[in-house]
Amino acid sequence: MEDTRKKRVSPKQIMPIILGMVLVGAIIFGIKEFVYFSHHVDTDDAQVDGDISPVVSRVGGYVKEIRFRDNQYVNLGDTLVVLDDRDYRIKLEEAEAALAAARSGVGVSRSTVVSTRASLATAQSNIDEAKVKVWKTTQDYTRYLSLLKQQAITQAQFDAVKADQEAAQAQLAAAENQLTVIGSQVGTSREQVAASQSGIAIQQANVDYAKLQLSYTVITAPASGIVSRRDIQIGELVQAGQSLFAIVDTNDIYVTANFKETQLYKLKAGDQANIRVDAYPGQVLQGTVNSFSGATGARFSLLPPDNATGNFVKVVQRIPVKIVLPHDPSLIDKLRPGMSVSVSVPLK
Repeated sequence: MEDTRKKRVSPKQIMPIILGMVLVGAIIFGIKEFVYFSHHVDTDDAQVDGDISPVVSRVGGYVKEIRFRDNQYVNLGDTLVVLDDRDYRIKLEEAEAALAAARSGVGVSRSTVVSTRASLATAQSNIDEAKVKVWKTTQDYTRYLSLLKQQAITQAQFDAVKADQEAAQAQLAAAENQLTVIGSQVGTSREQVAASQSGIAIQQANVDYAKLQLSYTVITAPASGIVSRRDIQIGELVQAGQSLFAIVDTNDIYVTANFKETQLYKLKAGDQANIRVDAYPGQVLQGTVNSFSGATGARFSLLPPDNATGNFVKVVQRIPVKIVLPHDPSLIDKLRPGMSVSVSVPLK
């Protein structure tokens, strides 16, 4: 009777079997990866992005009111911060007083023009009267000169008539000079009116500027979104240009994917993209390739590389690609700018 003992497999026979199984698995995995990457463009260098609007104080002042809570959703135009405006109200009152004074100055200048014009008419009347006197004394002088030649009058009588004629001529010259002076005064008064009107324009600009500065003490939301990164407290003195907080516009969330430059030729605007957010595993979002950046990310860095330094090492660059998401309120409530995502674009 023959023995039916089981044959044992030696270690030399096990190793080829394991190696064969590993090789078959590697081949299958390689084929799957080759097929997948032949029809997809992937990157995990991507993140959720959105517009973040910094809110900056345009004027300095003490914080009087804060009308929002941390991480509160606000709407465009909502009043968020109120600064103490007493200093700016006083400046507005000063500007309005200066404007009223300038307007009064215009009234005075116009009154001066009117009175000067009246003096001009009086001076013209004096000239006309002086001309009549000159004509009369000239006629008397002619007659008396003829009588003097006939020795019908005395020399004293003739000298008196001659003096009257010269006095009339001097009076006419004085009246004419007075008319010239008054005419120049009219021109000067008109220039004063024009200057006063220019002063009104300047003071009106000062009033408008004071009102504008006063309006800046009420800080409103420049966009709708979530208030974040608050850096102020009640009673704090803020300076003009100081950043107070930021508003994240959650109504326009998108994805920025940094694809390799060697992948760009496979992509075009309008391609559909599958997006997986690290914070929500197992959930796939649908997006659309919107546009490509005008330069690589390295070119926009603080110290862009200079390949002309002599120590050149070729590095594959990445191009930021904007991928828009559908406007879904339930989706927007989950996503926040800065979240890491993975993007896969199926190729047609």
